Amino acid sequence: MLLFFTLGLFVHFVFFVSIFDIYFTSPLVHGMTPQFTSLPPPARRLVLFVADGLRADALYELDENGNSRAPFIRNIIMHEGSWGISHTHVPTESRPGHVALIAGFYEDVSAVAKGWKENPVEFDSLFNESKYTWSWGSPDILPMFAKGASGDHVYTYSYNAQREDFGAHDATKLDTWVFDNVKEFFHAARNNQSLFSKINEEKIVFFLHLLGIDTNGHAHRPSSREYKDNIKIVDDGVKEIVSMFKHFYRNDSHGAGHPSETLTPLVTWGAGIKYPQKVSAQHFDDEFLKEWGLEEWKRRDVNQADIAPLMASLIGVPFPLNSVGILPMDYLNNTDLFKAESIFTNAVQMLEQFKVKMTQKKETTLPFLFTPFKLLSGSKQMNILRKARSYIEQGEFDEAISLCKELIHLALKGLSYYHTYDRFFLATNVVLGFVGWTVYASLLIIKSCSNLTRCVNKVKKPSHLLPCFVAIGILIAFFLLIQGCPWTYYVYCLLPVPIWYAVLKEFQVIQDLIASILAFPLSHFVGYLLVFILGIEVLVLSFFYRYMLTAGLTAFAVWPFLNQLWTRAKITSLSWTFFCLLLAVFPLMPVVGRKPDISLVMGAGLLVLLLSLFVLTSLLKRKTSFGKAEILVHLLQMINTVLSMYVVYSTHNSLFKKQGLPLMNQIVSWATLASSLVVPLLSSPVLFWRLFSILLSLMSTYLLLSTGYEALFPLVLSCLMFIWIYMEQETLQQSGIFSKQKLTSIQFSYNTDITQFRQLYLDDVRRAFFLVFFLVTAFFGTGNIASINSFDLASVYCFLTVFSPFMMGALMMWKILIPFVLVMCAFEAVQLTTQLSSKSLFLIVLVLSDIMALQFFFLIKDCGSWLDIGTSISHYVIVMSMAIFLVFLNGLAQLLTTKKLNLCGKPKSHLL
Repeated sequence: MLLFFTLGLFVHFVFFVSIFDIYFTSPLVHGMTPQFTSLPPPARRLVLFVADGLRADALYELDENGNSRAPFIRNIIMHEGSWGISHTHVPTESRPGHVALIAGFYEDVSAVAKGWKENPVEFDSLFNESKYTWSWGSPDILPMFAKGASGDHVYTYSYNAQREDFGAHDATKLDTWVFDNVKEFFHAARNNQSLFSKINEEKIVFFLHLLGIDTNGHAHRPSSREYKDNIKIVDDGVKEIVSMFKHFYRNDSHGAGHPSETLTPLVTWGAGIKYPQKVSAQHFDDEFLKEWGLEEWKRRDVNQADIAPLMASLIGVPFPLNSVGILPMDYLNNTDLFKAESIFTNAVQMLEQFKVKMTQKKETTLPFLFTPFKLLSGSKQMNILRKARSYIEQGEFDEAISLCKELIHLALKGLSYYHTYDRFFLATNVVLGFVGWTVYASLLIIKSCSNLTRCVNKVKKPSHLLPCFVAIGILIAFFLLIQGCPWTYYVYCLLPVPIWYAVLKEFQVIQDLIASILAFPLSHFVGYLLVFILGIEVLVLSFFYRYMLTAGLTAFAVWPFLNQLWTRAKITSLSWTFFCLLLAVFPLMPVVGRKPDISLVMGAGLLVLLLSLFVLTSLLKRKTSFGKAEILVHLLQMINTVLSMYVVYSTHNSLFKKQGLPLMNQIVSWATLASSLVVPLLSSPVLFWRLFSILLSLMSTYLLLSTGYEALFPLVLSCLMFIWIYMEQETLQQSGIFSKQKLTSIQFSYNTDITQFRQLYLDDVRRAFFLVFFLVTAFFGTGNIASINSFDLASVYCFLTVFSPFMMGALMMWKILIPFVLVMCAFEAVQLTTQLSSKSLFLIVLVLSDIMALQFFFLIKDCGSWLDIGTSISHYVIVMSMAIFLVFLNGLAQLLTTKKLNLCGKPKSHLL
């Protein structure tokens, strides 16, 4: 069995990783020739202001008094420059946003493995193409554009990372630090001839990264006074820096404001940029113009990656080699010749990438299998370029621009075509392996855990089966070898071979299964199949629509009344119905992180204390043989709950007063987290008391990680889990399989002999389905994919406030896992009380999750909005993670429920 689970873990890991080779390989290619416009650029230098975390509505809208929060920038919009919306892609992390802005392409998710700080693949950027770049700001952003830059011409000035403290008294200091250091830099340049000479060169860039707004947004939320006041501080700082530049250079310069959310503001002004243009009417999909009072000023929207070629054209440097941005012509205030030459350069730069990508793919594909991108053949490339050049020479600039845009769009399609060239081939192999594994796991369940098969071991296996599959494997390996495929391709293509060999070895089991199905009444079989499919589809739909969990839980609520459990256990059935309906409320509520309410966290803690007191009082009244050590552990956990409530309350107050995170609160929080998996091991191994101890311990940690109503979720979920254990006991007692035992007399035991457990029944599939449904509910009960993608950092403020992506991410992951652990511990109890081996139910759960994962694999999108694409892939990753981490969670649940640590002396009997 250990070998099977090890192989299963490996297989699921391969399926999980395959998604990155199929959908998330880096789009970058290298070896292109830099392209730039030979005409004189309109600007000598460029100043780039990036207000990280600034939202378009926050900048453009008027306050309650009808005044702008950024009067200087609004004055620019109305009198000096052009403005619009920059449409970003997900993820809306700072790093990929800045890569799109400065390098002109949308970075793949492989960068997340390095915390969005290191370059997984080296890339070209505007800074690298400049003669000199000076940058000030965050140590998380600036170094990634300096690393890998050719020569020594990108200079960075960063503050200490400890300044990025979400609990700091005044996060605006991150911005004022930048403004102050820029002013000091120019003051020093007046007395430094070498530096003075450099900053008076052409093709130079000044980059000011302003992180204060983003930090205040995380700490206090974008609707807070701190966030909005920070916008005014940035506006004042930009005004002061612009004034300093004008005074220093005795002329105007170019600037751009930019941040990192789905709709982000873009304001440009200076040399080469169009002046404000009044319009009588303009139409956009959104209705923001009227809200912002800017309906008469022409709005020019762009994609985030389009800003890089715009900046490059303004100062006359080569377009970033990997840029997929299209030059936004509507922003340029220059001659038609300059515009035509610039877009021509943009087209050639894009075509260079296409050629390199095509050459790479052609070299790694057999000639008779290679299918070129037909819409952009070599002759068509030359045709378009020749016509465009001819139009420019003849002064027909509109026609030239139109042709160049056509070439750019074709090149982008071609890049996508060759980037996804192997997708169908790889996906087919992964699906073959996926289906084979699911079939094999199902056959293993039928063979080892049920009575559907007869005398399987006596059947002679076909002797020709192994040589055939060995030959197939050799042919596949040879095919991949002559094409020079990466080693991962061997794994994806060869893995289905042994899996299907294992399936076909069990052909006698398949025959017995078919015979059993044919002997089963057709109406019953169709009915069970429809219910099974409906259940799976409800689970799949719940990933898209959280309210489907509410529908499922409502259906669960009437379950006791459908199988006559109501007549045997009225109180238990009513409790089941009540807690199912209570839990069904959570998926209908807004996702966590939008409106914090510490009073709800305090209320959840109070309910835990009241429940603990009730249980402790019941123990003492019954005068059981419950040991003193267990009572001490129980009291310790109650004290820990009180401490957690205090830490949450005092931390919230301290941060509200901008006094930072108290050290003692931080110590208590980490101590609570560290002890949460140890303290339950000190409690009695009796089923009820051990489960209750696990709940108390994990709830203390969950309270520290909560900001609102989600603090109540594990408590309601655990109550339902306790009732579930009782319900399953009643179900088996009703069927006459065994007599009911009290949960206060059953003990968890690590050495339980699973050979004594019974075989599977059809009702056990329903138990496995319940587990999968409760696991999905544990994940989506208080959130969704979007909320997880942009989780609320306020949840971890009891532990740390200084920005640390890995540590904060790990804490948030543990918060997500706590409800999972509670469900898995309850599942351990269900297995024990229903006398069913973990092997049997675990295999059914794996099959169910794999069927879901296979559906999500087909639902993955590679077109449409990036949010849709990212969400579809996240669904697959989550289900695959559930299958993979089920092994881990099962082991953790066994550890928490079966192990016993003694405070002192020898272990005592804990039977009640």
